[in-house]
Amino acid sequence: MARRPLPRILSSGSAQIARSREIARTAADSATDVLHPLITVSRGLRKLAATARAKWAATPKERRGPTLLLVAACVLVVALMPYGPLLALVLLMAVAAWLGRERPVVKTGPDDAEIARLKGLYEALVPYFSVPEDPEPLFAHGGEWSGAFGEYAFDEDGRLTRLKIAYPPYFTDGEPAARARVEQLLHAKSGRGREYRFDWDEEGNRLVMSVLPALPTTIAAQRFVTVPGETVLGFTDADAVQRTVPVVSADGTEDAPAVVWRTGPRSTEPHLLAVGQPGSGTTSLLRSIALQALPHGDVLVVEGGGTGEYACLTGRAGVLAVECGLSGALAALEWAAHETERRLIAANRARQAGQPAPEDTRRPLWILLDRPSVLGHLAAADGRPDPQELLQVPLRHGRTAQVTVVVAEQFDSTETLSEAVLAHTRARIVLGPATPEQIAAVLGARPHTTPTPDVPAGRGYARLGTGPVLRLQVPATPDPYDDATSEAHRQAVLDLLPERSPVTAPPPPANPPVATAPAPPANPPVITVKSPAPVAAQDAVAVKALAPAPAAVTSQDTVTISAAVVETAPGPAPEPAPAPRTEPGSGPAPFHAPVPAEG
Repeated sequence: MARRPLPRILSSGSAQIARSREIARTAADSATDVLHPLITVSRGLRKLAATARAKWAATPKERRGPTLLLVAACVLVVALMPYGPLLALVLLMAVAAWLGRERPVVKTGPDDAEIARLKGLYEALVPYFSVPEDPEPLFAHGGEWSGAFGEYAFDEDGRLTRLKIAYPPYFTDGEPAARARVEQLLHAKSGRGREYRFDWDEEGNRLVMSVLPALPTTIAAQRFVTVPGETVLGFTDADAVQRTVPVVSADGTEDAPAVVWRTGPRSTEPHLLAVGQPGSGTTSLLRSIALQALPHGDVLVVEGGGTGEYACLTGRAGVLAVECGLSGALAALEWAAHETERRLIAANRARQAGQPAPEDTRRPLWILLDRPSVLGHLAAADGRPDPQELLQVPLRHGRTAQVTVVVAEQFDSTETLSEAVLAHTRARIVLGPATPEQIAAVLGARPHTTPTPDVPAGRGYARLGTGPVLRLQVPATPDPYDDATSEAHRQAVLDLLPERSPVTAPPPPANPPVATAPAPPANPPVITVKSPAPVAAQDAVAVKALAPAPAAVTSQDTVTISAAVVETAPGPAPEPAPAPRTEPGSGPAPFHAPVPAEG
């Protein structure tokens, strides 16, 4: 039997009902808009009537008669005045409209959920801020939380963003362990995943906890407004430093609070140590320092990881060398030690003669050493000295010789750092996720904030000497040759790189000599050593041969060596080996010949 279809009025009834509801809602909204002034005036008249009723009820009975007579007299005067009733009606409507307007609800205190959160936090702090001997404890189970919490603020999600706590005077706020327990509790109870700052007022027995905003990551590598001898390590909170630097970020031009590291003869922190996890941004930090140092000095890069992160600096003007192998690293650091000694001797002689230091000794020299533990392991396996041993002279005397050493290492290899590196690197940086204990072990002090487990690359903490621990965000300086680098960051780094040094080969001689076997000399060569001035014991210089010796030396040739200056008598002499420095002008002593990287 076929099923009969439902009547049309029943099948389309729901659609008609929905349409009717929509029409009624639209009509109600339109009527509300049209009648809004009338609704406002009515609300105001109702408030006026309620106020008048309350005033009449509060008036004593013996004063109600005179009050009623006074009101009647006022009404009579208004009625007898020209246009009095009309003006009184207009004034009444205006007052009613003013009182009947919609006002935003002002929150005057915490709601039930916020009160419950404050009570729970108060009960959790009782074991830390109370003792049984206290007759009137400020913190007690079941006590009043309003006496301990002076100021508080919540965000849209109902989580604390600011809290001011008053604690008893007998709390040991001078002990770091006691502070750490309270900070850990407040961090856990107020919500994880955010960075909190704790300001302890030991004199007033007050603790202020506040939530810090995330540091901006939109600042890339660029030319910072600094003087020679100043390096921008990164950016921090506005109230942490007094120095701001104009920068160009993704949001436009702004003045950002910068962490400025000062180097040179008068610096109290001439060398820097950066420690972090893999991928935390230590290599980006060294690359940023190199780009800021190249306009005013020379840079020597020693990379222990061998990943080619500094390939963009190879062959650039001002870059002495970029070494990745063990042999090249040892030769580079040995040259750096001799160069430091040469600068010290030259500056000492100039001071003794009453003259300024030579120009080549005043040009800054930067030694950037990334992952020295890898090179130390290779050197130990090969039976060669640790490269960190060659850093003792630049670390100890680098401030006087305008030599700055920057070392970057990972947390799992910090125990391989030498005593010289740990003793002379007074500027410290920690990047990436780390526990408060790890940060305190590197910086020498615990941070005033709670480290978060998930941070972007380049985020960490910095401390210059004995100063405070500052939050730090390193400017984005990625490898421009990496495919994962964005086009904006790649172009920013390439714009800061100097031009490549031209490499020119010497022209071939017009009449090339015919190679013949040299005849043995009849008499041994005569070598005469003469010095234009008496040389003290401390002025001794180790001279390392950088060019091959002549094929044969005759008895008539005289070789004169005078304090690192080699002179030969006129006659046929071999061409010297080319130095890696191709730009003319003042600079450090010639570097070693290129050494092929080891496998």
